Amino acid sequence: MLRRRPAPSLLLSAVLGTVAILPWAISGLPEDSATENWATSISQQPLAELGGGETIREIHQDDPFSLVALTADSLDGTSARIRAKREDGSWGPWYEAEALVGVGPEQRDTHGTEPVFVGRTNTVQIAVTRTDPAPQPAAKPATNLGYIPANVEQPLPQNVNAVLISPPEAPMDVQPPPIAATVPGQAPHIITRAQWGANESMKCGNPIYDTGIRAGVVHHTAGSNDYAPQDSAAIVRSIYEYHARTLGWCDIAYNAMVDKYGQVFEGRAGGMSRAVQGAHTGGFNTDTWGVAMLGDFNAEPPTPIQLRTTGRLLGWRLGLDRVDPRGTAALTSAGGSFTTFAGGTTPTLPSIFTHRDVGNTDCPGDAAYAQMDMIRDIAARFNQPSGPQDLLDSLRGGAIFTKWLAMRSEAGPLGMPTSPEASGLGDTRYVTFDRGAMYWSPVTGAQPVTGAIYEAWGTLGFERGALGLPTSGEIQEPLWIKQNFQHGTLNFDRETGAVTRVIDGVPLELPRPDQSPVQLERFTPISNQA
Repeated sequence: MLRRRPAPSLLLSAVLGTVAILPWAISGLPEDSATENWATSISQQPLAELGGGETIREIHQDDPFSLVALTADSLDGTSARIRAKREDGSWGPWYEAEALVGVGPEQRDTHGTEPVFVGRTNTVQIAVTRTDPAPQPAAKPATNLGYIPANVEQPLPQNVNAVLISPPEAPMDVQPPPIAATVPGQAPHIITRAQWGANESMKCGNPIYDTGIRAGVVHHTAGSNDYAPQDSAAIVRSIYEYHARTLGWCDIAYNAMVDKYGQVFEGRAGGMSRAVQGAHTGGFNTDTWGVAMLGDFNAEPPTPIQLRTTGRLLGWRLGLDRVDPRGTAALTSAGGSFTTFAGGTTPTLPSIFTHRDVGNTDCPGDAAYAQMDMIRDIAARFNQPSGPQDLLDSLRGGAIFTKWLAMRSEAGPLGMPTSPEASGLGDTRYVTFDRGAMYWSPVTGAQPVTGAIYEAWGTLGFERGALGLPTSGEIQEPLWIKQNFQHGTLNFDRETGAVTRVIDGVPLELPRPDQSPVQLERFTPISNQA
C-alpha cells in the first residue's frame, strides 16, 4: 500500500488526531505589544430619547470601528440588536447584544452588554427594546376627594450609551493555519497576553489566587460569528479594554478564550497554570476556571476545531489539579443576584459545567450546551493514548470527513483514517486511510484514491505530478476502472492489472512500482489495530 514518509524528529511520536494551533493570525507581531501602535480606541455616544418598546438609533463616527457594546446604569428590561453599514451602503445582519449577566463584579455602577463584532464600519444602527416599568400607584387619596387619582408611570432612565471600539490594525502575517499532531498531554498552543497585545497598564490590583482549580466553566461571548482569523486578537484586546476600562473591572473576566479557528488566548493575568480567580461566573468564581468561546452559539454550534480545542484546553488545565473531566465537584455558592443558588449552598456540579447551570443566563447558548458531553469526552481523553476516535474527532466538520461518511465511512473502500488532515500542494488538503487517501482542494472538492490507481498516481508525484489532483472517484467500466484527474486519466485493466496514463489522448502504460512510492508528510500514520 502506498505510504508517505514519516516526518522527522519531534513528530515521530506525534500520533494524536487533534490539533495544536499556532499563533498564525498574529505571527510577526512585535515582542513589546503594549506600544502606542497597539492602542485600542474606545468612544461613547449617548442614545437619547429612548422610550418603551423598540427604538432604532443610527450612530456614525468618522474614525472606523469594529465592535459595539451598550452600557447603562441598569439594563433591566432592556435588549438590543446591532447592525453595521457596509461599504456599498447596504446593511449587514442584525446581531443580538447579549447583556453581561453574571460576569464581572456584582456591585458595580455600570452594566454592559458583550461587545459585538460587526466588521470595520463607520455607521451602525442600534435597535433598543425597553419594557415600560409597572405603573406606580399614587399616594392614597383623602376621602373627601370623591375620586382616585390616576396611576403615574415612572419614566425610563435615559442613560444608555453606545460604546464604539476601534481595535488597531496590527501587522499580521496571515497564512493558512498549520495543523500539527500533538502528543497526549501536550496543551494546545496558547497565545499569551503579550502576544495578543494586552496593555498591562490598565490592570488594577493584583491577581487573586485560589487554593486550586476544581472545575471548568464554559461560556460564549455572544455577538457575531462572522470574523476572520486575523480579527481574533483584536477582538480579545477589545474585550479586555472594555472589561477593564469601560466597565471598570480591572482585567478581563475570563481565564482563557478560544476562537472558531482553534486559537487559544490567555485571559485574566496571573498565569494560565495557576489558580487565578476570574470574574466569569457570579457566585462560583472561586476554584473554577472559565473559558469563553468567541461567538454566539444560541442557534449555530461552535466549529468542530473550537469544540476540540476547548475540550483539550480544559483537559490540560483540569489535569494540572488532577480533576476528572467526567467527574463532579461540590462547590459552595457565594450567593448574590448572579446565581440561582443561595449563598452557602453546596450543589454538586459536573467538573466541566456551563454558566447557565448556575446563573441567570442562557450562556453558552443552546447549540453549545448540546455539545457539552463531547467537550467533556475530549477533555477526558487528553492524557490518554491516541486512537482512531481521536482522528475522527479531528476530522469532523471538514469536507473530507463529510465525503468519507457518504462513502459508508469505515465500511467503505477507504477504511479508517490513519492520519490527521494535512497540507499538500497549494490549497490541497489530504487524509490517509487504511486503503488509500482522500484529497481536497477548492477546485476539485474531496476525491478518494485507492488501490493500484493510488499506487500509480504516487509514482507520478501525487498532486505535484503531471496529472494533478483527482476530479472524480473510480468509474467502473466492463474492462477498466477509470479515474479522472485535472490533466488526464488513469485506467486500471481488470484482466492484466496494468495501469495506463492518458494525457491529451496519448496513452502510456506505467511500469509497476517495485515498492510503494513515498512523499514527505507531516504526520506519522497511526495503527487502527491498537
